[in-house]
Amino acid sequence: MRLRSLLFVPGDRPDRMRKALNSGADALILDLEDSVAPEGKPAARETVAAFLAEARGGAVRLFVRVNPLDGGLTDADLDAVLPARPDGLMLPKAEGAASIRDLDGRMRERGDASGVILPIATETPRALFLLGEFGAVRERLAGLTWGAEDLPAAVGALTARHEDGSYTPPYEIARALTLFGAAAAEVAPIETVYPAIRDLEGLAAYAARGARDGFLGMMAVHPDQVPVINAAFTPSAEDVARARAVVDAFAANPGAGVLTLDGKMIDMPHLKKARALLARA
Repeated sequence: MRLRSLLFVPGDRPDRMRKALNSGADALILDLEDSVAPEGKPAARETVAAFLAEARGGAVRLFVRVNPLDGGLTDADLDAVLPARPDGLMLPKAEGAASIRDLDGRMRERGDASGVILPIATETPRALFLLGEFGAVRERLAGLTWGAEDLPAAVGALTARHEDGSYTPPYEIARALTLFGAAAAEVAPIETVYPAIRDLEGLAAYAARGARDGFLGMMAVHPDQVPVINAAFTPSAEDVARARAVVDAFAANPGAGVLTLDGKMIDMPHLKKARALLARA
C-alpha cells in the first residue's frame, strides 16, 4: 500500500470528501475525531459510511480516524463505518500493542479480520514508552505515525515548536522514536502534519527532511499540500539511477561485501537502501 500522502478530511463535510478524491493524495483520512464536534458525530458517522459506500474501490485509499478507545465513542464509530469496508482505520492516542489488539478485537467482532490500522503512537506520555511493541502486531498495521499537538498538552508544555517551526527537543525525541519504532516493526513510518497551510515553501523543506530521515510518507491538512508532499516522498530520477547502479554493481560481483562505485565505497547497507528505494519507485 503506497502512502506518500494522507489527506485529512472532516467527517461531516461530504463536499470536501468528493473534492479530496481529486487532490492526488494516496489516501484520505475521513475524520470522526477532532474535526467533528461532539453533537455532530452521529451525523458524521452516517456521512462517512455513505461516502465509503460511494467511493470505495477507487485508486485512493480510504481510512477513517475513529475516536480514542477510552472515550466511549469508538464502538459507535465502528458500527457505522465497518459495514462500508474502509481500507483502514486510524487510531488516535494509541498506546502500544495492547491498543492494537483491543481495536483488532472490536473489528473482528464486526466481521473485519483484514482491515489495517494506522496508529498515532505518541499522543500520550505513556505511549512513548511503548513504541517498541508494535512489531508484535505488525500484521494489522498500515504503518506508524505520530503527532505533536496532544502530547505537549498532556505534559503542560506551552508549545512543541521553536519560533522557526522546528520542534523542541522533547518532541524531536517523539518523532525519532516513531521512526525507529516503525523500522523495528518493519512498517512504514509516516511523518506528522505541517499545520502552516499557506507556507508551501516551509512544507517542502519539512517534507524533504522527513524523506531524508527515513519517513516514507506524510499526513496533510489541506489539498494544496498534497503535491508538495508527493514530490518529497517520490524518489527522483537521479536517486533511482543511483540505486540501480548500486544494485547492478553487486549483481556483477556476487559474493562481494564491499565495492567502489564512482570513487566511493559501497557495502551491504547501501545495497539494502538501494533495493528499498527501487521498491518504492
